[in-house]
Amino acid sequence: MQIVDTLQKIKKSKIVAVIRAESSQEAIEFSEACIRGGITSIELTYTIPQVQEAMITLSECYHDCLIGAGTVLDVTTARMAMQAGAKYIVSPGFDNQTADLCNLYQIPYIPGCMTVTEMMTALTSGCSMIKLFPGGVFGPKAIKQFKAPLPQLSIMPTGGVDLNNIGDWFDNGAEVVGVGGSLIKGSIGDIENKSRDFVDKVRRITI
Repeated sequence: MQIVDTLQKIKKSKIVAVIRAESSQEAIEFSEACIRGGITSIELTYTIPQVQEAMITLSECYHDCLIGAGTVLDVTTARMAMQAGAKYIVSPGFDNQTADLCNLYQIPYIPGCMTVTEMMTALTSGCSMIKLFPGGVFGPKAIKQFKAPLPQLSIMPTGGVDLNNIGDWFDNGAEVVGVGGSLIKGSIGDIENKSRDFVDKVRRITI
């Protein structure tokens, strides 16, 4: 699958569930709850112990979902994630070597950026989507401001996105949002129900 095809699938999904957990098994359970709730893009962060086991399991079991790797800090970790089946790579900041590797293997690289300069660097390195992180620091209106000089850039805010403000993010130009803390809370049933609530709300506001 080419980078553009994977990015289109991410954009179509509208929501990326950012999974943090205490173990690989817990990460699988959280992810499956999100999938049952209708979320089709899952980001498994490298803060999870033995996270690659979860990537392999979910990639093998859920072919219709996009399983990606998050909190990727270097090119070595990115390579391991790809070998475990990750279909996209997300970082808290930009790393040139990781961008080169992802371009070589046609895997989308979505780096965290906070300034126009960082976003321009990401664009010139082949990243057509960036993660606005931490999104809560900026607020939804920042997307329009960033896209004014860089209209070709796709922005995925992560951090600070919840059910109350998710519509504001899309109204201001977000094409997809990363949702973590406001989603991965409570019991497995709670996570499934909240996932369904997020999916239903996004479906209504983006029609």
